[in-house]
Amino acid sequence: MSNLAKDAKKQSPPYDFVQIANSSKFKQLMSQKKKFLIPLTVFFLLFYFMLPILTSYTTILNKPAIGSITWTWVYAFAQFIMTWVLSMIYVRKAMKFDELATDIVEENQMEGAKNK
Repeated sequence: MSNLAKDAKKQSPPYDFVQIANSSKFKQLMSQKKKFLIPLTVFFLLFYFMLPILTSYTTILNKPAIGSITWTWVYAFAQFIMTWVLSMIYVRKAMKFDELATDIVEENQMEGAKNK
């Protein structure tokens, strides 16, 4: 093992991942993430796949929206906006999830230090 790997091994505190995974705070964090991610993913997939479905099987989006621009183009452009908005929402929410995860790991480190 190289010196760099030995130094990193000495510096990194041991984590009890089983204890972390079984903690109520971790389970609560995972529940919050699921409540956020599943609806967001379902919305994204529905919105994304509705364009090819609507253009292939209906003529709803063929009507003009603004001048000679049809609703198909408006919907396609809205997908870009939707992607950016959902990405920004996810980044903000992920920062909160990261803070909670860091708190859980730090709490586990403190409990591990007490048990030694």
